[in-house]
Amino acid sequence: MSLYALLKRDLLIAFRNRGELFNPLMFFLMVASLFPLAVTPDPQFLGEIAPGIIWVGALLATLLSMDLMFKGDYEDGAIEQLLVSPSPTMLFVLVKVLVHFVVAGLPLTLMAPLLGLMLSLPESGFAPLMLSLLIGTPILSLLGAIGAALTVGLKKGGMLMPLLILPLYIPVLIFAASSVQAGVQGDPYIGHLAFLGAYLAMSLVVAPVAAAFALRISVSR
Repeated sequence: MSLYALLKRDLLIAFRNRGELFNPLMFFLMVASLFPLAVTPDPQFLGEIAPGIIWVGALLATLLSMDLMFKGDYEDGAIEQLLVSPSPTMLFVLVKVLVHFVVAGLPLTLMAPLLGLMLSLPESGFAPLMLSLLIGTPILSLLGAIGAALTVGLKKGGMLMPLLILPLYIPVLIFAASSVQAGVQGDPYIGHLAFLGAYLAMSLVVAPVAAAFALRISVSR
């Protein structure tokens, strides 16, 4: 199967299974909706903590669908066929990451301004919020591919995977939320986004290779 055919097939499957498509979005919305009820509805206070709420919600919502990245191909034997084919495994991983970003990361990014309004995020925070999500959510998908590949053959891999990849997510969470907070306070936020861009570049180089090796280990055991 060509990489284009794989991309097209995975996107069709994702959009047909609308329940799996909307689960991360609904979780993202629920986190932002319930948080004011648990803390305080005061707009000023919510505006101050909105960057952290939105980014924690995006991170946890992304984790919901991460376990399914390679699961279907592992169960039907497609990964085994791929590993013996001449196509580089890391390109297969990149296709899977792209599909996950389109299905999970991009909708979360587009939904973020609505949650920003709900949480009284100041206008100056919307630009860094959108930019940080556009740069940060692909990083979450790339790093998550490593954990998904390592646990694809385990019966309870969905419980183990967050423990493996959450430490890698911490720098993304810190610098992304800090960039939005800097924008809210009127401070320069380009430095925070530059770090995210560097982290994205490193993830693009390292994560597909690491996930490809992890898939070989998972299939061989």
